[in-house]
Amino acid sequence: MNSAAWHARIHCGHEVGAGFLVTARRVLTCAHVVRFSDQDTVSVVFPHARELGEVSASVVAHGGWAGGLTDPGDVAVLELDREVPLAPARFAPPSAAYTEPYPRLVAYGFPGGYDEGTLAEYRAVSGQLIAGEWLELVAWQGHGQPIVAGFSGAAATLPDGRVVGMVTSASDAPDVRKGRMLPLDVLARYWPELGELVPTPGHREDTLRELYELLRCVPGARECDPNRLYVDAVGAFGPPLPAGGFPTLGAAAAYVQWEVPDPAAVERLAGRLRELVGAGPVAPPAPPLARAAEDGKAAQASPPWAPVVVEIDHSGAGLDQVTVEVSAYRDGQRRPVGTRRLPRTGVRSYVQHRIDDAVAHLDPDAEELVTFVLPREWLNEAVAHWECGADDSTPLGCAYPLVVTDRARHRSNRLRHQLRKKWQKLDGGRPVEVHRVECGSQERPPSLRKRLWDGDAGLAGFAVPPTAAREHFEIGLNVPVPVLLWSRTGCPAGVHGERTCAKAHEDPRRAWSGHREAAAAVTVTADPPRTGARCLGAAFLDQLAVAVAEVPPAELPRHVRSLRMTADAADEPDRHWARDLQLLWDDPRCFSEPAASLHSPVD
Repeated sequence: MNSAAWHARIHCGHEVGAGFLVTARRVLTCAHVVRFSDQDTVSVVFPHARELGEVSASVVAHGGWAGGLTDPGDVAVLELDREVPLAPARFAPPSAAYTEPYPRLVAYGFPGGYDEGTLAEYRAVSGQLIAGEWLELVAWQGHGQPIVAGFSGAAATLPDGRVVGMVTSASDAPDVRKGRMLPLDVLARYWPELGELVPTPGHREDTLRELYELLRCVPGARECDPNRLYVDAVGAFGPPLPAGGFPTLGAAAAYVQWEVPDPAAVERLAGRLRELVGAGPVAPPAPPLARAAEDGKAAQASPPWAPVVVEIDHSGAGLDQVTVEVSAYRDGQRRPVGTRRLPRTGVRSYVQHRIDDAVAHLDPDAEELVTFVLPREWLNEAVAHWECGADDSTPLGCAYPLVVTDRARHRSNRLRHQLRKKWQKLDGGRPVEVHRVECGSQERPPSLRKRLWDGDAGLAGFAVPPTAAREHFEIGLNVPVPVLLWSRTGCPAGVHGERTCAKAHEDPRRAWSGHREAAAAVTVTADPPRTGARCLGAAFLDQLAVAVAEVPPAELPRHVRSLRMTADAADEPDRHWARDLQLLWDDPRCFSEPAASLHSPVD
């Protein structure tokens, strides 16, 4: 009977249950058998190897069982205080428990009066899981040993002794011989290491062995995001990331093994982990775009942007109702994460949750770029100041490179084509001139259009927000200028005229720190203010010109995030010139296609 020596009797206080040896030191049982393990010692006895005596054990993993009869996760993993010289249990594919004709299943339990153990014979009712958790069992015959206390944690085995599941409970109704077991694939959901031991149809054993060997190596080599690696493994058309994602890399691997129908997903996951293990310690991130050296060496390309797109549009259901869609771009494909029709007051909370979900879909090697595609009247919305979430007060504009773009421009074929050509000219990595649009500007819109076209403008800076210079902003949006920058709060001169502008400059409470020094260092070349004083809008443009003087356009999202973080960390953030900096940055090459027209979801 040495072949059955892996059956175990578990003692924890007054509780007695069953278990089975899966490695030289690990035993599986039910969580409710060892629920008092924090107060009582757990001991394990192997009835077919009495010479080993009682072996002390501790709970090293569990399935999160909450204590109720129908609560999921009634799984506990015990670690023995020493290895035992016994062959562990062998496993069958999970489907063997319910393949026609349904086989007889044998459970080895320890009810009262049977310290040496006794057998019960059952079969599965169906392959249908109860509540996604259990297979239901019925007695093989109308008589014989029922499943009672002492069978919890027992292995359910085929006649050849291979394990297909673990018994967890029985019906307490009189004259009803029924019970439940957790099949192997569900057990592996709670203890992923089991996946290495269980045959999985469609998967090569050597690939699975390598996968789990890599899982043991990766945590010491590099921190990994299990959600990103899952998305990378299943590919563009694989099953979406489950709600809530994966707490560990092992959980993601188990899901790929058991739930993803494409066997190649396991191979892709193993390949990705192989790369990570071979990469060694993580090196500090290289500069995203190396500037051209004095000897004329070409600039190095930056890692690809991985856009998370938040698109907002009017829903047609009312003036206060908008439709919000959050997507992630991966391998040139747009992956919708969520769409919802909301009142304007509900947009921020929804976006906070969905951005975090969308990031999990991105390529692990790419850098996030949060892009808000907004109706024109929303362009001045303080999205960079929105907090990351209810439990994280970090502004989105400090957590990610964050940009906005105009929805009408984003969907214009003409502008997308022209912007692509403009970016080809900007890809050399050289900084570009700031084409200034001053506060209180008297420049006619057609003149501004010609100035931007003739100057082949790559960047335009506005001293006031869109609402204060609507016609000038529309010119900037409808000419293929890839980058527009402005201060959301702007300068009072844009609304109230020259006297207010000059007064604002003279009031030290309204002046940005350091703007006088910047004003002295920068020569204004276009449309200077009409007063001798330097107004807040002009001071903003002066600071902006200094801040971006050495920054290639492709680097501006990262650079602006740095400026926002500097402003947020200042002793007086409200006085920092970059506090309300808004960046419209538009590179159509980041998106394989414009987002489809938003439709209000059916709620």
